[in-house]
Amino acid sequence: MLRSAASTAHFALAALWLAPGVWAAESAWPQFRGPDANPVSERAGLPAKWSVDENVEWSVEVPGRGWSSPIVAGGKIFLTTATTEGASKQPQIGTEYSNEYAAELSQQGLSDAEVLEKVVARDIELPHEVQLHYYLYCLDLESGQTLWRKEIHAGHPPGGRHRKNSFTSETPVTDGERVYVYIGNLGLYAYDLDGEQVWATPLESHPIYLDFGTGSSPALAGDQIVIINDNEEQQFLASFDKNTGRPLWRTDRDVKPRGEAARRSGWASPFLWKNELRTEIVTIGPGIAISYDLEGRELWRLAGMGGNPAPSPFAVDGLLLLDGGKSRPLFAVRPGGSGDLTAQEGEPLHELVSWAAERTGTYIPTPVAYKGSIYVLFDTGIVARIDAKTGKQDYKARLDRDGAAFTSSPWAYGDKVFCLSETGDTYVFAAGEKFELLGVNPLGEMAMATPAIVGDRLLVRTAGRLYSIRQEN
Repeated sequence: MLRSAASTAHFALAALWLAPGVWAAESAWPQFRGPDANPVSERAGLPAKWSVDENVEWSVEVPGRGWSSPIVAGGKIFLTTATTEGASKQPQIGTEYSNEYAAELSQQGLSDAEVLEKVVARDIELPHEVQLHYYLYCLDLESGQTLWRKEIHAGHPPGGRHRKNSFTSETPVTDGERVYVYIGNLGLYAYDLDGEQVWATPLESHPIYLDFGTGSSPALAGDQIVIINDNEEQQFLASFDKNTGRPLWRTDRDVKPRGEAARRSGWASPFLWKNELRTEIVTIGPGIAISYDLEGRELWRLAGMGGNPAPSPFAVDGLLLLDGGKSRPLFAVRPGGSGDLTAQEGEPLHELVSWAAERTGTYIPTPVAYKGSIYVLFDTGIVARIDAKTGKQDYKARLDRDGAAFTSSPWAYGDKVFCLSETGDTYVFAAGEKFELLGVNPLGEMAMATPAIVGDRLLVRTAGRLYSIRQEN
C-alpha cells in the first residue's frame, strides 16, 4: 500500500466526512443515490404521477450520452455527458448481454477468437472507433437553464464501452463548494460552482473486462476523494486530497470470484459507512466485499459476491446491506467486523452477519430501503419486498408482463416505490406488505440514470433530456 507521508492531517479530519446531517437541507443531492446513498424522502408533495406533458416543471435537452445521475448543490444541477464526432453505437435495451451472446456463438461451434470478434463487432465500441468530448454541465435548478458548460477532456477514450454503458456513467460528487468529476481510467477533476477548474489529476488506464467500460462513482470522506478501480490488470482503492488532487494513499486489491479467475473488473461504487463504532470504506468487488479504514487498511471481508459487481453498498437502521449480484444473496452486516466474516459451507452465518437472503441479489439496480423494508428491483422487472430486520421475503411480483428491462435504481417517498424502466416508464407501486401496482408514468425515451430527489422536485435523466418533475398546484 502506497501512502503519502504528508497525509496525516487529512486523516485527522476524516470524522468530518459528508455525514447525512450535513446534507439534511432539501436543496442538496450531493452524490449517486443521494446523501445517504439510499434515495428516499419524507418530503410532502412530491409527485406520484407524470408524463411528458403532466407535472413537468421544465425539461431541457442534454447533448451527447451519459448514464451518470444529476447532483445538486447551491441551487445548481451538475451532470456529465460525452458527445461523439461522427457515428456511435446506439444503446441497447434489454438483457441480451455480451456473455449470453458469446455462449450462443460458442454453441454454434465457433472458436474463441471468432466468438470474441463477433461480440466486439456487435456490442463493444473500441477506443479507436470514436472521438469524444467530455463535458460537465451546470443547470439552474429553478428553470433548467444552462448556466455554464465546461469541456473536461477531448480525444479517444482510454478504453471501450459496451453499448449498454456510456463513457460518462460515473456520477460526480460535491461538498457544496466544488464538484468532483471522476472518469474511470482517465482522471479526476475539480470545479468550483462557477465552473472554474480548480485542479485536474490524470489517472493511468487499465483494461476492463471485454472493454465493457467503467461506472464506479467517487465518494467523499472529509478531505479525501475515494475511488475504486477493479480492472483486469491491477485492482485498487485510492484516495486523493480534494483540495489539490494529490494522491494520498493507494491499496492494491486481489479480488476475483471463485471459478471466474479471468474476470476481475467491477462497477460498484464505494460507500462511506459511518456506523456507531467507526467510519469505513465499504467496497464490493468480483466475488468478495471488503471494508477498509480511512487510511486504506483492510478491516474485514465477506465472500459470496458475484462476478459482475454493479449494485452499491448502503446502510439502514445500523445494518450494512451488501448486494451480492445476480442470483447471489443480499447480506446484512452489523458494525465491528474484523478479519474474514465468510461462513464455510454448511456452517451458520458469522455472528456479525445478521442475515443473508438467498438469490435476492440484483444485476445492476441497487435496492432501496424504506420504512423497515428493502425493495429489490431485478433487471427483468421483478420486485421483491424484504424485511430489513430479518431478511424474510414478503413477496415477489412482476411489474410488467411484456418484459420491461431495468437498469436505474429504485427510489421511494410518499408510501410509494418507483422503478424507472429502460424505455422511460416509471412503475409506481405501494410500499407495504402486499404488492399493488398503482400506475405507470411514461416519458417515452430510453433511461438508465438513477433520478435525484431535491425538495419537492424529482430530476429524471433520459437518453436526451433532463426533466424536473414537480406536482402542479
